[in-house]
Amino acid sequence: MFKKILIANRGEIAVRVIKTCKRLGIATVAVYSEADADSLAVEMADEAIFIGASAPGESYLVLDKILDAVKQTGADAVHPGFGFLSENPALPKALEKAGIGWIGPNIHAIDAMGDKIRSKQLAAKAGVSTIPGADGEIADAETALAAAKAIGYPVMLKASAGGGGKGMRIARSDSEVKEGFKAARNEAKSSFGDDRILIEKFIEEPRHIEIQVMGDKHGHVIHLNERECSIQRRNQKVLEEAPSPFLDKKTREAMGAQAVSLAAAVDYDSAGTVEFIVDKDKKFYFLEMNTRLQVEHPVTELTTDVDLVELMIRSAFGEELGLAQRDVPIKGWAVEARLYAEDPYRGFLPSIGRLKRFQEPAEGKLGEGTLRIDAGVREGDEISLFYDPMIAKVIGYGKTREIAIDTLSAALDRLHVEGLQSNAPFLSAVLDEADFRAGRIHTGYIGEHYPDGFHGTAPREEQLVAMTCAAAFVHETFVRRASQIEGRLRPADEPTVREWVVLLDKRRIPVEIEMTGNGQATIWAPSLASERLQVETAWRAGQHLFEARINGETIALEFADRTEGYQMRHRGFSAVALVCTARAAELHALLPEKEKPDMAKLVVSPMPGLVVSLEVEEGQAVKTGEPLVIVEAMKMENVLRAETDGTIKAVKVEAGASVAADELLVEFE
Repeated sequence: MFKKILIANRGEIAVRVIKTCKRLGIATVAVYSEADADSLAVEMADEAIFIGASAPGESYLVLDKILDAVKQTGADAVHPGFGFLSENPALPKALEKAGIGWIGPNIHAIDAMGDKIRSKQLAAKAGVSTIPGADGEIADAETALAAAKAIGYPVMLKASAGGGGKGMRIARSDSEVKEGFKAARNEAKSSFGDDRILIEKFIEEPRHIEIQVMGDKHGHVIHLNERECSIQRRNQKVLEEAPSPFLDKKTREAMGAQAVSLAAAVDYDSAGTVEFIVDKDKKFYFLEMNTRLQVEHPVTELTTDVDLVELMIRSAFGEELGLAQRDVPIKGWAVEARLYAEDPYRGFLPSIGRLKRFQEPAEGKLGEGTLRIDAGVREGDEISLFYDPMIAKVIGYGKTREIAIDTLSAALDRLHVEGLQSNAPFLSAVLDEADFRAGRIHTGYIGEHYPDGFHGTAPREEQLVAMTCAAAFVHETFVRRASQIEGRLRPADEPTVREWVVLLDKRRIPVEIEMTGNGQATIWAPSLASERLQVETAWRAGQHLFEARINGETIALEFADRTEGYQMRHRGFSAVALVCTARAAELHALLPEKEKPDMAKLVVSPMPGLVVSLEVEEGQAVKTGEPLVIVEAMKMENVLRAETDGTIKAVKVEAGASVAADELLVEFE
């Protein structure tokens, strides 16, 4: 077996590979950029090599720096993870020349299937059903426009060498084709060092279902069933699950057989994924083949009891697969959520900064299911603008889909992220929706259910009850602690029953609370509940999780003590509760609301990033919806558009400049 493996990647996938290597007794080498010098992967690896500046184009995407690190450490194999150089055949070619092992598919397979244009052509020749589209690379916007008209709208523009939703745009008009071609090409160049673009028909309301394949160097190829990845935003997967709630046995077997045939045709000998678009009638079309490990591989591992990273390592070393198709039945259900550092209340803009607090529930048994968390960061780490904003992958597993979803939801309830925003409220909201729970999903699901963006969910009765109880209990605890401080001029009284008013969600909720000891209390809130509420909790001051049994029902809230009031979240509902006396509540109602500043004439950067281009100049008249500035952050281009008709008074930045969040970019007259 390999003695030392270098991981040519960063973040969560580097940590994931290191864990398997440790279990197998294989030494590991991490490579890191300036931004990742103190990362978890660097801490966990046996060795670590610095490879350059934070920008991927100056570190992780530089082939020579990876090869130098291999040479310095004497590593005898390289695992590429996903993204960066994972599907660039230049890396395995260079390793093969140097006699170093490559933990991925053979070069022929990467050449054949790693390129979307060529893989589609090969799939068509092999009799695999493919999506209608233009044949070959699209050279410029005019060619894209002609192809779109020939195919018929809507169309999909996407990077030939891409993945992870980068370099992809849906276009429904001529103007969207021209604009989307430019943006997709720029993202492709930035993310993959390859700006080739293809164009094909976009199928309305499709499902994105993929087949995991695994092969060895002895001609054996099997599939490990499917994953449903239809919950997407901007073509990036948000929630994934295995198996799919849509497929029947016949369709699953047909898709699996096509995936295996395609893999066998190129002598595939590692982990890979054949992705399909599936329409309402269960007709499926080849989309692409990813010649690497996928981000969502944990749901396959949980439902097959297979370690895909281990199989990749063993296959690369020359061992036989040791598995037949009959050895990988579907065992239970798994659902994965991608926890991102992004603000769902501000159009999912990246939230960059220090992860001041990151507390997560323990892996293992949770309710009726099992929890797995794959994280590449820990408390105190920096979420950088240079890379994907993932904090962790949170996966719920159980005997049924309902148990898996409930387990994942319970885990998200128990997460606490501070210092930046996370998409946890949004993930929880989707998991709670009736359509999602019924499996009525497609790739346009988020746009359909949140056409105006995500603004939280309306509170349910049990959420208001739980938050009221939590706020009253915590406040009473703090008041009683304060009464014990020595040296007070007049000792505070401690009545058996105390009255408070909880201001929550624009409601005035009078409560009576009696603390009965050992984390127990009786709360009477007649405006919320017709009976007294019996609260049992192990909460202690300083904890960011308030988990309690309220009248026998368990509920967990993300909790934070603010300067004024208590910030709480449960699923998609978030609110601040203020606990005060009846007189203070009356005075609070008289306070005027703070007026928001007039920003109508100002365009500010919604995030830290890099100004890719300026689309306007001083004195120019613009119409509503026209692009003003393009800002890149975390490898994604964000187009800032005019929200009203007007004339540009001043442009405050230049192309190529780095900007901070809320920095002024453009001013209108």
